Amino acid sequence: MNAAVRLAAVGVLWLAPWLSAQAQALWLDAQGQPNAAAHEAVRWLTQAERDGLRPADYDAARWARSLEPGQRLPADGAAAWDAALTRAVERYLHELRHGRVPPSQLGARYDSASLPAPELPAQLRAAVQGGRPADALRAATPPWPQYPALRDALVHHQQLADHPAWRTPVPALPGHKLQGGQRWAGLATLAARLHALGDLGAAPATEPDTFDPALQDAVKAFQERHGLSADGVLGKATLEALDVPPAARARQIALALERLRLTPLPAAARFVTVNVPEFMLRAWEHEAGAVHEAFAMRVIVGKAVSTRTPLFDEDMLRIEFNPYWNIPPSIARGETVPKLRANPGYLAAQGMEFVGPGGQTSSAVTPEMLDAVQAGQWRVRQRPGRLNALGDIKFVLPNSQNIYLHHTPSVSLFSRERRDFSHGCIRIEEPVALAQWVLAGDAAWTEARIRQTMGQPRPVTVALPTPVPVLIVYRTVSVRGGRVHFAPDLYRQDALLERALAQPRHPASGAGTVRGGS
Repeated sequence: MNAAVRLAAVGVLWLAPWLSAQAQALWLDAQGQPNAAAHEAVRWLTQAERDGLRPADYDAARWARSLEPGQRLPADGAAAWDAALTRAVERYLHELRHGRVPPSQLGARYDSASLPAPELPAQLRAAVQGGRPADALRAATPPWPQYPALRDALVHHQQLADHPAWRTPVPALPGHKLQGGQRWAGLATLAARLHALGDLGAAPATEPDTFDPALQDAVKAFQERHGLSADGVLGKATLEALDVPPAARARQIALALERLRLTPLPAAARFVTVNVPEFMLRAWEHEAGAVHEAFAMRVIVGKAVSTRTPLFDEDMLRIEFNPYWNIPPSIARGETVPKLRANPGYLAAQGMEFVGPGGQTSSAVTPEMLDAVQAGQWRVRQRPGRLNALGDIKFVLPNSQNIYLHHTPSVSLFSRERRDFSHGCIRIEEPVALAQWVLAGDAAWTEARIRQTMGQPRPVTVALPTPVPVLIVYRTVSVRGGRVHFAPDLYRQDALLERALAQPRHPASGAGTVRGGS
């Protein structure tokens, strides 16, 4: 059977670049029976759930049955068995590395230069023939530094699926919240859950009779890991988070692993990620063949209800100090013009001006001018200054959606646990630190000079010595300091991904249609 016929049989156009023609048996010994590599590969398939994949997609149970003691392959069926196992393993390795749905199906656009994808089928054949099948598995494992820790967290929560601490509901809280020193009938269950999750270091030798300091500290640790106010008080929101069963958290972690597979790791020496539901920016560096986090900071992202921050990647090319804010036409028409019709003095009060098609400016708030803005003939911009919505620095990554990173005069918002307040752009908490990092290739731009330039009244544009890729990503689970952290599904993207993955998919070894993406 040639390659074209096999592809038609399984109906997987998306997998076409990775499916290989069978040149020789990979999984059979000299007697035509499964070899040690076959046993190892089948173990990968049966344990696919540890990476958030589904063993049934690779017909893992079938392969496991075929390797049971006493089973022997018929001579006339050994070659077909070998070829089918190869297809299943190749599909598994491909989906482990690249995911199961196209990012575009999830509203994400990632198309910048990334690390070269390994030739998985060729590496599989070379690894098996060289007696090192595990090399193929390592090549297919996503290179993101958080991946191993997230996978460990997934396995841990899968193991907690039947934990008795979640089998019965806890009683109502006294006065709707539990504070230090109070008694509560649910304390033993609380302690058991916190211990199982790793927030309470040692299980109490006896059942606690009061909400003691050890339990309060454990609650604080739990709250901090779940995006809650870490006050040590057991209230409604904290109890609801504690009630989420480990199996549900395991599904959430599995979705985060899938998103890591769908997100390209940039090849650039330095790059930035902004994780929307986590409200965090991270700077990354390639060093000695590994990727490590240089620093992190809080950010503000687009409003969940109306102005969501899109998911994409682009290169940061320049910094604009004391920038003008060219108000996007949609905001000008929907917000600025109505405010000006109600209060013409709003233009001067906000340091704004009109800009014509030839670059001419005007401060005359007339009905005709407002109609011209509505028609797209004139635009509105905000001059540099303390009122400027972009603050005193803007990091430019040219894109069709006019999204960029910038400072903000509303710095108090960074102290909020939930930080979706923008029109879609990303407001950053520590602009000087980011500017120093992206300008590190230019010794002239010291911290003192950056701060001095930010304090000047006039705009200054500086090209970066080297473009820095910026990826806007979406993961509701992350790992910080070795601990797993959960965030709410702010934009309902986890729900979207879960629906996409729930679509029927046929096993790789069968003859049905396989649904996938590109």
